[in-house]
Amino acid sequence: MTTAAVDQLIDFIQTEIVLGSITVSADTDLLLTGAVDSLGVIRITQWMEDSLGVSVDPGDVTLENFQTIERMATYLDGRSAAA
Repeated sequence: MTTAAVDQLIDFIQTEIVLGSITVSADTDLLLTGAVDSLGVIRITQWMEDSLGVSVDPGDVTLENFQTIERMATYLDGRSAAA
């Protein structure tokens, strides 16, 4: 995934999703820090579908794929390559 796409994810998550005053980066553990809750994860997947045009399979919404923005970017790369 391009740096621009990672920056888009960071911007969306920081401005629309983050709970409290946590500042996120590509490697922030979004769930362990409490920056994102389960509703936030749903909103992120919806944003990915609406803004990036990537279909997110509900079975793919795991810690492995959504714990950090880096992992989300890797997941999105895999989805884009499979399309």
